[in-house]
Amino acid sequence: MNKLNIGLIGYGVVGSGVAKLLNQRKNYIRNKFKTEFAIKSVCDVKISKRDTSGLGRAYLTTKFEDILEDKSIDCVVELIGGLHPAKEIITGALKRGKHVVTANKAVISTFGRELFRLAREKKRNIYFESSVGAGIPIIKGITEGIAGNKVQRLYGIINGTCNFILSEMTKNKITFSQALKLAQKKGYAESNPVLDINGMDSAHKLAILTYLAFGKFIKGEDIYKEGIKDISHADIEYADSLGLVIKLLTIAKKENDRIEARVHPTLIPKEHPLASINGVYNAIYLDADPLGELMISGQGAGQMTAASGVVSDLINLASKDYDENLICNIYSEAKNVRIKAINNVQTRFYIRLQAIDKPGVLSKITGILGKHGIGINSVTQKAHNWMAAVPVVMLTDYITEKELRQALDKIAELSIIRKKPVAIRMEKL
Repeated sequence: MNKLNIGLIGYGVVGSGVAKLLNQRKNYIRNKFKTEFAIKSVCDVKISKRDTSGLGRAYLTTKFEDILEDKSIDCVVELIGGLHPAKEIITGALKRGKHVVTANKAVISTFGRELFRLAREKKRNIYFESSVGAGIPIIKGITEGIAGNKVQRLYGIINGTCNFILSEMTKNKITFSQALKLAQKKGYAESNPVLDINGMDSAHKLAILTYLAFGKFIKGEDIYKEGIKDISHADIEYADSLGLVIKLLTIAKKENDRIEARVHPTLIPKEHPLASINGVYNAIYLDADPLGELMISGQGAGQMTAASGVVSDLINLASKDYDENLICNIYSEAKNVRIKAINNVQTRFYIRLQAIDKPGVLSKITGILGKHGIGINSVTQKAHNWMAAVPVVMLTDYITEKELRQALDKIAELSIIRKKPVAIRMEKL
């Protein structure tokens, strides 16, 4: 019978969920995996205000150093989030010969290479399944389940807050602000949701997926990202009429020695499986050789969902102790691979302009687009309302980001344009 002593740092929603799940599955884990987990110590800066009734005789502290210095602890579970002191906690645990399990996408995406190198040096492992998609087994799915495949494209809906907001705006025809307030009321969004709605949360997760799928380390801060706050009902309704839906998509593609890595609202066909992922559900869609297309989905948020991934990591750790061949801890990079600048990425675009309705308007707009080499596939304009501002919607051919932005800057200067142009990328999945 294996026995693993755990030091749990962070006893909030996920941390208390881990303790609950380990207690609920105690006999099951003992019988199936011949392993016992003991939460020996728990650290939380608000530990005196937490419900610790289910922790038994665990030592409670507000100082993470108490756990790092405890020689009887085999594994530190870090669940505080953020960069600091999370990095110092993980580094300190590894240096003291302790394994680490974390759900911290920010620290893995920012310091992963450094931490994996230290883990190898100390003959310890870092597990981080819950850092992307909560309990969805995408980390092991990529590194073990399809290890013999070459990933060519990766698309993800990996922020439950944004997916919930867009789903509510589409289904119930409410505004962005109303949908955000509902998400906060239901506990799907933080009181300060900026990292979710500006795409930063998704960028951290995409950085991890890019490393796993393509062997390239990139920081979340260096990934191009756009949030969803500028998406309106007009865009959702036009998308629907065109057989499309809007999702906050994470995209990574590799062609030769260049990788695209970007996060932004994206128009995708209604018939694609990703279009049916609604609410707080997450999904990751892969195109791999020779397997082909694969999608894995599930709840991407929630106490027990995230706790499930953490407990899975603990069980994998207990079954192997130290695994020097743990693929998700490899810190070497693919040679000569670089990230393609967003200005050089080619996509099709949906453009919405608010223009005064009078003769010659379209010719002025299309003239500017033509000068920048931008072809138009279709144009939709609301019924005439003389001298009133009406929406004009266009779908472009494939163009570079740079070409589009230069053209839109010129169009925005026209006296006939009443609002900042809206441009949403389109993906043919």
